[in-house]
Amino acid sequence: MTQMKKKEIEIKTVKNPWPTKAAMEQIYAMKLWGDNKTDFYSGIGSHNSELKSPYINSLVSFLTSFNVPPVVCDLGCGDFNVGKDLVKYTQRYIAIDIVTDLIAFNKKKFKDEQLEFHCMDIALDKLPKGDVAIIRQVLQHLSNTEVLAVVEKLMEYKYIILTEHLPEGDFEANKEIISGQGTRLKKQSGLNLLLPPFNLKVKEKTQLLSLASKHYPGLIVTILYEMHS
Repeated sequence: MTQMKKKEIEIKTVKNPWPTKAAMEQIYAMKLWGDNKTDFYSGIGSHNSELKSPYINSLVSFLTSFNVPPVVCDLGCGDFNVGKDLVKYTQRYIAIDIVTDLIAFNKKKFKDEQLEFHCMDIALDKLPKGDVAIIRQVLQHLSNTEVLAVVEKLMEYKYIILTEHLPEGDFEANKEIISGQGTRLKKQSGLNLLLPPFNLKVKEKTQLLSLASKHYPGLIVTILYEMHS
């Protein structure tokens, strides 16, 4: 288990070749994922109890299985309505999002000794070190080029917990999209990081959850990847 002391994370500014940051800022500014009468709202997937509660229970079970609480990097923390329930089970919780104002808002709203927030682009910036990377319904909004840029960095973590919105039944994986509000679901597709063009190499794959919702079609699937040592 990685032992880490809290320290500042160096963030290097890189020119962004993709429209993702502007697209995500627009989503929150225009409340395209729903208006819950809050300044920032990450949508039903982060607030509906039928989707959130089983996810929280599953992750708490995993995080409490460690002899020493792990360092967790939440790569795309959103409004933090999910992450806030996981912090106490970690040694250190590093929450990251691409939207500057959202991170500023979260810093004021959520306070904990082992919690820190950073505004970063997970496809461009050097990611913080940790034991577990959580990527919850984030990659589904990104183009294959950006997903590949993220995947190349995931080998730095011992475990990855990936949640994606997928079609039910058989589907053609990894169809291309333009980064933004939508997902591959409209193309009857979804991400599978083990297949081309990503070809993520893992030691073990375990499906933790597969949840249906009355609010939209498809399944919300959470997979635990144990990476090669």
